[in-house]
Amino acid sequence: MTIAILCTGMVGQTFANTLVAKGHTIFMGTRHVADTLKKPGNPAMNLPPFADWVAAHPTVQLTSFAEAAAAADLLINVTAGTASVAALETISEQNLAGKILIDVANPLDFSKGMPPTLSIVNNDSLGETIQRQFPDLKVVKTLNTMNCFVMVNPALISGPHNVFVSGNDAAAKQMVSMFLTEQFGWTPASIIDLGDITTARGTEQLLPIWIRLWGALQTPMFNFAITRA
Repeated sequence: MTIAILCTGMVGQTFANTLVAKGHTIFMGTRHVADTLKKPGNPAMNLPPFADWVAAHPTVQLTSFAEAAAAADLLINVTAGTASVAALETISEQNLAGKILIDVANPLDFSKGMPPTLSIVNNDSLGETIQRQFPDLKVVKTLNTMNCFVMVNPALISGPHNVFVSGNDAAAKQMVSMFLTEQFGWTPASIIDLGDITTARGTEQLLPIWIRLWGALQTPMFNFAITRA
């Protein structure tokens, strides 16, 4: 499969590492290719300078958002939530029409420091905003309630735990659920379909508690587990 990963940060690199190893063709989209290649590393997060990372992953093709989307069968949005709509606006409607977008982004607003607030909340969500703005996309919100390493390798967390999916298109949700199972190792029993895209409000609003749990536990390596009577 040819997959466009929209954004080049730690989450995008984590997805790319996993999907390249699975044999997929990966395009990484960015707003400015030249500027992205100048990005310094972040030793605190074990991130090398981006040019070094790309050199070590020669099968990953770094392109504009528009070129990545044009080439891809599947889109994965891992941009900062406050920039997601602007990133998608650089892509022509023709190259979005009918495609599935796995939306992993959260509308986190860091303008007042930590902890962040949500820029979209209560009666709306980023997932809904994207679906309204780009009606020909099939938006499926998922994986946005956990650390990126858990997203692509749920076995890092012991015991049963869950991932949620939200979206208007039943077939798209089914395809994304299969993708989570086949590519990342989520079990069918761990996937909870919450319903249409409005249910993304619930998962995005888990982020304030997720961030506070990270602080309390002093690790991001945890996830939510739903237990039933």
